[in-house]
Amino acid sequence: MLKNWINIFIYQIKHSKLFTALNILGLSIGISGLIFALLYWNDEQSYDSWNPQKDNVYQVLVQLSGMTSWSECALFLKPALDADPNIETVMYGDDWYQKDKIVYKGKKEFVDKIINVQRSFFSFFPFEIIKGNTISSIKDDSSIAISDNIAKRIFGNENPIGKQIKCLNQVFSVRAVYRIPGNSSIAPNVIINTIEKEMDYSVINPFVFKLLLKVKDPAKIEITRKKIERVYNYDFIKRLAKQEGFTFEDMGKKVGYFNVAIEPLSKARLHSITDGYPEGRGNYQFLVIMMGLSILILILSIVNYINLATANAVKRAKEVGVRKITGASKTNIICQFIFETILITLFSTLLALVIVEIALPFYNNFLNKNLILLGNQFYWQLILIFIITVFTAGLLPSIYVANFETLKVLKGNFGRSKNGIWLRNGMLIFQFAIAAFFIIGSYIVYEQIRYLQNKDLGFKGDQVISVALNFPAAEYEDKNVEKNIYNKYNVIKQQLRKIKGVEEISTGLIAFDGSDNFINPVLYNDELFKERTIALDYGMLEMLNIKIVKGRNFDRKLASDTINSVIINESALKQMNIKNPIGKELIIRQQKLRIIGIVKDFNLLSPEMQVPPISFFHLKTLGMAQNINKVFIKLKMDDSENTIASIEKLWSKIDTEYPFKYDFVDKEYARTYESYVKQKNLFSILNIIVVLIALFGLFALASYSIQRRLKEIAIRKTLGAETNALLKELSKQYVVYCIIGSLIAIVPAYLLLQKWLENFAFRIDMTILPFVIAFVSLLFLTLAIVLAKAYQMTKVDVLKYLKYE
Repeated sequence: MLKNWINIFIYQIKHSKLFTALNILGLSIGISGLIFALLYWNDEQSYDSWNPQKDNVYQVLVQLSGMTSWSECALFLKPALDADPNIETVMYGDDWYQKDKIVYKGKKEFVDKIINVQRSFFSFFPFEIIKGNTISSIKDDSSIAISDNIAKRIFGNENPIGKQIKCLNQVFSVRAVYRIPGNSSIAPNVIINTIEKEMDYSVINPFVFKLLLKVKDPAKIEITRKKIERVYNYDFIKRLAKQEGFTFEDMGKKVGYFNVAIEPLSKARLHSITDGYPEGRGNYQFLVIMMGLSILILILSIVNYINLATANAVKRAKEVGVRKITGASKTNIICQFIFETILITLFSTLLALVIVEIALPFYNNFLNKNLILLGNQFYWQLILIFIITVFTAGLLPSIYVANFETLKVLKGNFGRSKNGIWLRNGMLIFQFAIAAFFIIGSYIVYEQIRYLQNKDLGFKGDQVISVALNFPAAEYEDKNVEKNIYNKYNVIKQQLRKIKGVEEISTGLIAFDGSDNFINPVLYNDELFKERTIALDYGMLEMLNIKIVKGRNFDRKLASDTINSVIINESALKQMNIKNPIGKELIIRQQKLRIIGIVKDFNLLSPEMQVPPISFFHLKTLGMAQNINKVFIKLKMDDSENTIASIEKLWSKIDTEYPFKYDFVDKEYARTYESYVKQKNLFSILNIIVVLIALFGLFALASYSIQRRLKEIAIRKTLGAETNALLKELSKQYVVYCIIGSLIAIVPAYLLLQKWLENFAFRIDMTILPFVIAFVSLLFLTLAIVLAKAYQMTKVDVLKYLKYE
């Protein structure tokens, strides 16, 4: 029996090559799309899954009312945490990585992902210790733990334990070598513990270090959260009020109140409220969109298969009738057609794996991942996809075919039967609806990203590069470190001015990568406001073409501009509601500053966020010059490549320890919405795939439908019907299906795309245009395919189809 089924299957392939190819190609595209989504899904879901402590480890985040971001925690919490019986271990640490070089026996290796944490780190993240032990690994500020990759790079086959290395201008002894078992929210290459030496519990600062708690009973974590919130909103504000000479109530009104959130490590990667861990957050929205669209495409592929299979059943009606006459049961016929579906799905799955393997390097580059086609979880998922595809794609057509009326199909009347037509038409409408949804979505996503790319950001950074600047540690040991660093920076400026192609040079403690969102208190008329405060050098605002809308800019000729002057942006002016602002005083870091100008708002953060209130002051004003870590250089447009090469040559003499690194300011800002650009690209690719699959189905269905009407066409031609009239008759039903499908897509497309646009503080308005474009595009493609096929059929030989009538 099995051999007979295989022979029949091979016969059908030979006589229906095109439609078999369309079936296999359609299913393989759908399966490969879901495989891509699953690889990404599995990778993101795997974060911290290896960690046995993931359900007991919590990060603590603090937000001051009026702030848009969540911050680190204070050291003054420790006494309260030590007294909490539910807390097993506390760990303070940095929530960012440092970069530096490791020096061993004169050999230098530049490493990233250096993290500074307390000695309890390995109880929170129990990495596999290859050499050494966790107890002494980071017991003090002279101990260091390194990853197996770094150990191999620095020591080769030599045992690193006990060896002395230099890092961050300090000598450490290697006490442990570790391997990270899987994706981790903290995945450092180097771990140090100088943080305990730096801690001073008398310092009153609500935002200092990352705080992790390991608790005994996760069910009681809300009690701990309330205790921490009370320390902030009562003890801290009370202490602050006493220092400043205010009552507790007045200080609460001025400072605001604190919200405390405590999140488990197990949910940190995809469901955290902020980028609390050094490895950042996954983009859960993007992940769900990709997974949802991939499932939708597979459904579309299956629908396409069902449409083709049920339409093709017309050709096989007599075969089924003969088999029934010779004793075949319905169950036997159903099993035969499911068997054929298994073979086609098997071929499609193999082709999908080939597509994935070929495209995986591009996909990894797209996601900045290193995904591979391995893993037991993936294999089981692939088997499940195969089973579901076979069941959903094969069962319905096989039942449909098995229910043919034997006598009717043997008489040749099946072509005029209405059985199954409603099903195929309904599925065709479904395909049109999905295709319309994708066209609408692609257009709106494209327009939103184009709007961001072309939007006036309030600054111009296409000719401005930021160059990383690292001064030797000895420069910071001078008693007048502020003056020393600023003078060194001025010397560099003089050297840069000599380079042909350099137009302007300045600096500032400012970043355009979306991370510059630290809020400081600003007092005006004894009322506290929360603003970004940014220290700049002369010429920084001019270099970026940031416009002064009122007052003036910092002036080198006025000494007061480095002592008590401040410039604010329009958002700060609006927030503080200052009338006639020029000359009014603000208090920043307990120093009175006089407003000398108002700058036009410009985008500093991601387009998801509104422009924050910002106050600008000179680097010397509040002693910020020692924090200079980059130089901004404006280039002339004529020969920028040679100019950058000349700057690099100079930099090799200025900064001998670190490689030359630069970035264009506009490109740096563009990375803040990079994930949305990826969504645009993804939508565009999937849109092409969906439309192609829908057109496969339309082509096949139109071919079969028109084929069944050949005698009708012949009779109409004999009776004098014009070609135009025949074309209209043959295509009108597909126009109706296109209209219905487009109408069905309107509501879900509008609701989902409107929700997506809500991610942006700056966004386009949704108009009727994308819906019209989707309908017109689909209608054009539908008519092109149907009319081409119909025109071909109107040219048939009339006698060929009438001679037996």
